[in-house]
Amino acid sequence: MNIRIAQPQDVETLFEIRTSVVENYQSREEIAELGITPASVTKMLETDCCAWIAEIDDQAIGFSIASATEKTIFGIFVLPAFEGRGAGRALMQVTETWFWSKEIEEIWLVTGNNPSFRAYGFYLHLNWIPVGVESDGDFEGEMKFVKKLAKRPEADPSDHEL
Repeated sequence: MNIRIAQPQDVETLFEIRTSVVENYQSREEIAELGITPASVTKMLETDCCAWIAEIDDQAIGFSIASATEKTIFGIFVLPAFEGRGAGRALMQVTETWFWSKEIEEIWLVTGNNPSFRAYGFYLHLNWIPVGVESDGDFEGEMKFVKKLAKRPEADPSDHEL
């Protein structure tokens, strides 16, 4: 599996993957109602957002997209035929590493508030902490998860040789 940074010419592929999922399915029309269009995603990629594409044999099978300013992961999606092969975990790892490299200490995401959803369990498995259901706004009814940068223990000066 290969993970690479998405380019503007990949935006159509992102939409194909996003609209292929079974859980949390949204049509292009529903996504557009939220203001998410190929043009808006292309513009996002020109700002502080980054997206990554997971590929197997040069076939795009999943993606993640995140915003440094918002400190959020907008989504991680994998084609149904490729679920369970590690693409989601690999995409999450590269996305989290990107945030940590920017010294962002806490990140968040939202997902459907249903513990039986695959995504809900996936985030729990990767040590994301559910902090509560969003009560208003665009994410009303969704479960918010957070993850904090693991603090590295301070070195004990007595451990150093002189």
